[in-house]
Amino acid sequence: MDAAPVEGFTLGGTTDSASSDAREDIGESGARALYRQTGCLAELKAPDGMLWKLITRASVYEDSEAARHAYRVKEDLDRAHGRGPEEFHDAAYVIPADDQGRPGRTLLLWNGDLVLTVSAFAPHGSTEQDVRKGLERIVRDTAHRTEEGLRDHDAPSPAP
Repeated sequence: MDAAPVEGFTLGGTTDSASSDAREDIGESGARALYRQTGCLAELKAPDGMLWKLITRASVYEDSEAARHAYRVKEDLDRAHGRGPEEFHDAAYVIPADDQGRPGRTLLLWNGDLVLTVSAFAPHGSTEQDVRKGLERIVRDTAHRTEEGLRDHDAPSPAP
């Protein structure tokens, strides 16, 4: 990956955990749905030199019904734990997040056989109100680029 997902930021260190191994997830009625999972942890440097944290995790299921079920379970859990969600569109939502005092935002997206989670965290000492617009742009742009990378079968591995 050569460029950060948001203009003005630069990409620092990146850890890509791409894997083509199939894994199993317990589905409804004891059925098991196969899926592949990959992720990325990146450090973004803002124009002011402050470091932001970016985490992506994608699961590509064998069919869209299994992916829809995984998405709905996560949405129900977030709702049950009082974390929102704020609807982004029909098959995506955003929730506030926190990483050891760093305010953040997490977007969960379901599209066909794909369930994608993107979280961004602002620098320590930031308030969510001050950085919300930046967090939303980073999360939205990263989700879009990661999904495009996963859909491009010629790409070596998905990255934000």
